[in-house]
Amino acid sequence: MENSNIYVAFLILLIIVFVGIIFDVIGVAVTSANEKPFHSMAARKVPGGLEAIQLLRNAERVSSICNDVIGDICGVVSGSASAIISAQILQNFQFSWPDIVQLMMSALVAGLTVGGKAIGKTFAINSCTEIVSGVGRMLYAFGHIPDMFQKK
Repeated sequence: MENSNIYVAFLILLIIVFVGIIFDVIGVAVTSANEKPFHSMAARKVPGGLEAIQLLRNAERVSSICNDVIGDICGVVSGSASAIISAQILQNFQFSWPDIVQLMMSALVAGLTVGGKAIGKTFAINSCTEIVSGVGRMLYAFGHIPDMFQKK
């Protein structure tokens, strides 16, 4: 972050905040989804059906990892990134009010994080089946990457 320009650093900051929001959405969706549709998917051998059931059966762990561990890490890292960006702004633009720049960056990061997570939670509760299904398909795809490279 210190070696990149302000625009790249800001893009990295937005990605970190976005990752925190995405994992928060996944954690909420897993805790609020119903297992029944996924049994049907698994019975029809739909890719990701079994993985989705595993997610739902481990909802406590998945939610804890997604919401608490990854969410907290993203929060700490985004706070550090905003401090670095504030320092870059102060260094490059020579403001007379350094505290205002730091306050604005902190407010921006907090607003994006809190607002994004609030919108994300509403989305996660209303679309939990689709979200868990999508995550299940992604896990299925990641689990079958070695199969793509094997000769048949």
